[in-house]
Amino acid sequence: MTALKVTQIGNSMGVILPKEVLARLKLEKGDLLYMTDAANGVTLTPYDPELDEQVKAGREFMREFRDTFHQLAK
Repeated sequence: MTALKVTQIGNSMGVILPKEVLARLKLEKGDLLYMTDAANGVTLTPYDPELDEQVKAGREFMREFRDTFHQLAK
């Protein structure tokens, strides 16, 4: 576990992420982080949760029409 100190950043408050965390999340300056509520606080992720839902819906659609897509691919 890593403790992060809340600090003043301009008119806002924030935390500085260590280089190791940025590398692990494959983040660079200007990238977006998405914050979602979790049972024990919040979760920060570089992956858009809405995009994840869209991908899941697309996979379900493709699974439902698997035979049709297979025929179209011929």
